[in-house]
Amino acid sequence: MPRKRVLSIMATIGVAVAGAAAALMPMTASHAAEACAAAYSGSAVYTGGQRASYSGHNWTAKWWTQGETPSTGGSGVWSDNGSCGGGTTTPPPSGNCNHPSWVAGQFYPAGAIVKYTNGQYYQATHENPGYDPVISTWYWSPYTCSGTTTPPPTGNGSFPVTEAQFNQMFPNRIAFYSYAGLIDAVKKFPAFTTTGSDTVKRQEAAAFLANVNHESGGLVYVEELNQANWPLYCDRNQPYGCPAGQSAYHGRGPIQLSWNFNYKAAGDALGIDLLNNPDRVKNEASVAYQTAVWYWMTQRGPGTMTPHEAIVNGRGFGETIRSINGALECNGGNPAQVQSRVDAYNRFAGILGVTPGGNLYC
Repeated sequence: MPRKRVLSIMATIGVAVAGAAAALMPMTASHAAEACAAAYSGSAVYTGGQRASYSGHNWTAKWWTQGETPSTGGSGVWSDNGSCGGGTTTPPPSGNCNHPSWVAGQFYPAGAIVKYTNGQYYQATHENPGYDPVISTWYWSPYTCSGTTTPPPTGNGSFPVTEAQFNQMFPNRIAFYSYAGLIDAVKKFPAFTTTGSDTVKRQEAAAFLANVNHESGGLVYVEELNQANWPLYCDRNQPYGCPAGQSAYHGRGPIQLSWNFNYKAAGDALGIDLLNNPDRVKNEASVAYQTAVWYWMTQRGPGTMTPHEAIVNGRGFGETIRSINGALECNGGNPAQVQSRVDAYNRFAGILGVTPGGNLYC
């Protein structure tokens, strides 16, 4: 993981997934149902904490989502808040014009719709860190609330790893690390494993999963084993401190997200408050995978490029290692760890029927 990471072994957890939210108590006759939130729109982007009404119930999004109809099934992105009555119960006008105002410096995934300072709406054609919609026209396109503009696809139906191949790669994975959770996370990053030729797409999938394999012990470990290290990941120099506690920011998830500043950055990007609720990474499969894909797509770590850039720009698997844990493993730092990652990459590339390419080591 990123800077100042202390290398450690990770541990299995006894219970893979936290239980579903407690059922709501039945509404008594003396209490009226709360007013319905704005009606759900399939074209709108919802981030963690945003609400919508659907089928007579209010719902709250747990993380970024678009095009996933509120229900208690599916990816689990929606939380049912119970029956609602009054307020906005009819669908909004086509196009759903109640989109949030653009904020400079805020991460926007592809498909996000914002209202700019000129009163016009814009849609993110490519994910970006809050570029100005009027200036950065490659990242943003004008959006018409009449619904004539079709949002770009946010799903990743072409993820080049089938469930059968995934299970072949991770024969000992725990139930928490589900294939469905991975696919839900992949939807949040449309450029992931969809950039370049079919060879590059499969190489990126193999490279990502090989690093995940190493970090999580084959998708077996969710938390860091050595609890003596847990208090070491709180950087008190950060202005927001460590509100969840000194020991709350240890490694979690398939790529072992660590440090308070990484929980803050990942949460801000994904629309989830991970700084105050870091255990969501170990309790919700999609959130766990999202943090891994977020790091892969946006963070350089001790390297000079993101792991995504390393693969799509032909720099090779070795550069992905450098971006994830190169400060400790590369340049002869720990050749056995590097070899473990390379061996997994070669194996996964073989399962996907793709050549691994060159520059495998760092």
